[in-house]
Amino acid sequence: MSEAGDDARRAVTLADVASKAGVAISTASRALSNPGRVNAATRERIARIAAELGYSPNSPARALTSGRTGAIAVLVSDVTNPFYFGIIKGTQRQLKASGYSQLLIDTEESDQNEDDLLHRLRSSFDGAVLAASRLSDRTLAELASQLPIVAVNRQTRGVSTVFIDTPKGIEQAVEHLVSLGHRDIAYVSGPETSWPNEGRWRRFVKAGKQHAVTTRRLGPFSPLRSAGAAAADALLNTGATAAIAFNDLLAIGMLQHLAARGIRVPGEMSIVGCDDIFGADFCNPPLTTLTAPIEQAGRLAVTLLLAQLEPGSDGGQRRSTTLPTHLTVRSSTGPAPSHRSIDQEMP
Repeated sequence: MSEAGDDARRAVTLADVASKAGVAISTASRALSNPGRVNAATRERIARIAAELGYSPNSPARALTSGRTGAIAVLVSDVTNPFYFGIIKGTQRQLKASGYSQLLIDTEESDQNEDDLLHRLRSSFDGAVLAASRLSDRTLAELASQLPIVAVNRQTRGVSTVFIDTPKGIEQAVEHLVSLGHRDIAYVSGPETSWPNEGRWRRFVKAGKQHAVTTRRLGPFSPLRSAGAAAADALLNTGATAAIAFNDLLAIGMLQHLAARGIRVPGEMSIVGCDDIFGADFCNPPLTTLTAPIEQAGRLAVTLLLAQLEPGSDGGQRRSTTLPTHLTVRSSTGPAPSHRSIDQEMP
């Protein structure tokens, strides 16, 4: 074999990257494993050259020498839920730009799975983003004292968080339904272990009192489209003319079951979802829902996490941030149905 062939088979080393970038090996190492300690222009140049050369760091060796894995765990409660697509996309983009890889973990809506996986896989990542954690406040706070974490959609003392303000959006949804004449509105509850679920319910009750309307709570239900049938049947057994569902999947399942039972939406029942996931605008009818900046939440979560891992990074000293939501009105909500008797409707 020729010398050129030998060189082609030789793995690209960190020294190769440093040489081409015109920097010391230590600088190249920091730029790729601890980017917050290298200025942006140098970091970007080194990252570009590493990509051009096809450099792949030896993660086990790097972990032995630096104590870092270069990976961040992103935990979601159900990887098939479209809500998490935006979170995953946002974290992935921000981590890639910062020289980290993403370790995606599905906890299957289980607080026990979440706690167990975080501890069993601890040596595989440097920090974690917990999207919609099912852990208790106490467990989450204890975890934050042991491990760099950021929670999404959660507000717990001592824990860095990116909070999507859906409770405020619930107020907007109630006001919208009241403006359409609805006086009896139900909240279709999500999982009992969901922290945002309770916040939405409390704000729902508060808004109901402000507008002097009857409020009801149904559930809990799994945040899945398949749970929509049971939720819709429960709703029909009340006197409510409108409902706000915990999430869009549950709301879409309700729309499908109501249609199957011959209940017109919004003619006889109005439905509001939450999150504005992919597909919410082309279900039948298109879903009125709370629009949330989901991908932005993922990016900000990584920024806050890197602030813990890399002092002096762009995250600064912020420990939490709140993102607003707004109501997007589509065709699943309409005027409250009249309650005329059958005799009144006869000619």
